[in-house]
Amino acid sequence: MHTPRNFVMISPHFPANFQPFAERLREQGFNTLGIADTPYEQLSEGLRNSLTEYYRVNNMEDYEQVYRAVGYFAHKYGRIDRIESHNEYWLELDAKLRTDFNVFGYKTEDMKSIKTKSAMKEIFRKAGLKVAQGRVFKDDEDARKLAKQLNFPVIIKPNSGVGASDTYKIKSAEELDAFFGYKNPQVEYIMEEFIDGDIVTFDGLTDHNGNIVFYSGLEYSEVVIDIVSEDRDIYFYVPREIPQDLIKLGKKCVEAFGVRERFFHFEFFRVKGTGEIMPLEINCRPPGGLTIDMWNYANDFDVFREYANIVRENKFYVEIQHPWNVVYISRKANKNYVNSIDEVCRKYAGNIISVQSVPGVFAKIMGEQGILARTADINEMHEIAHFAQATHS
Repeated sequence: MHTPRNFVMISPHFPANFQPFAERLREQGFNTLGIADTPYEQLSEGLRNSLTEYYRVNNMEDYEQVYRAVGYFAHKYGRIDRIESHNEYWLELDAKLRTDFNVFGYKTEDMKSIKTKSAMKEIFRKAGLKVAQGRVFKDDEDARKLAKQLNFPVIIKPNSGVGASDTYKIKSAEELDAFFGYKNPQVEYIMEEFIDGDIVTFDGLTDHNGNIVFYSGLEYSEVVIDIVSEDRDIYFYVPREIPQDLIKLGKKCVEAFGVRERFFHFEFFRVKGTGEIMPLEINCRPPGGLTIDMWNYANDFDVFREYANIVRENKFYVEIQHPWNVVYISRKANKNYVNSIDEVCRKYAGNIISVQSVPGVFAKIMGEQGILARTADINEMHEIAHFAQATHS
């Protein structure tokens, strides 16, 4: 079997906490070939030292420029073995480049099933899983008809989209009419019945043959859509104990979507009252924010190194024990907290990993600052979060 050696990294500097991918791949003997539109001197020193070569394009949205960059690397280094950004935004660009250069991984024809919510639903259904009722609507009249069938409240979101952006909970016919006034005419929307449940996730990494080599979960203190609309605080965490029904269903989903040598991030509803789990969507990338770092703290390992091992020799060396719960606790600039960050760090000195500043684009959900902490005991983890987020009423 050909040992991969030329790894093209799309936008290797973003997000900043993904930069260790380049470092670990380089350590494993790969040619790490970066492409982005950021000037070379603006890359971090660590990343510059970890890239074999960097090709700056003027505009990442101009496919011809990026195609030429990959062509240059292929001419100079030989066959391109991998093209990857680990980023939702560049999924289609990655796939088009893989298609055109015949590189292992998702190609353009695979994009519909992992980018559009309507196609995901079909795959979940084919795997025998129950999903929220709903479909793409054609126009305003079709939407009114569908809302009558589903009953208010309904959820409307882009058929192809990321996270909770442009997602609306519509509670009445009047709110639906208002939505028609501000919806983006360029976007295809899907409407679904409202499921009263908590979002839980099944995340991890598969090897070259699609076997899960690492899995984890995420749980949230609040529903993300409410955090944005009601400006609430959130904490989310990687729990030590992952429920067996979630593991079983997660494994079924990984198989149904044929996830190979990739990170995955499946979102599910755990329905209030019944406790049943319903698949919501798949993301073929690592979870966002600091989750990938939280995995490392939760398991005392280096997921970046293990990923490089999987790509190079299809081996995952660490035995995962899940020794810790790791939590991210958001702190917003506009809240009047009882306890300062210093007080939180003093009181729970043995548990605090770090305090993070959050860039503006993410602060609406993640807070301007975030506290990372870990505990062996789940109750102590909740206690730290409540202490850190208590506000003067």
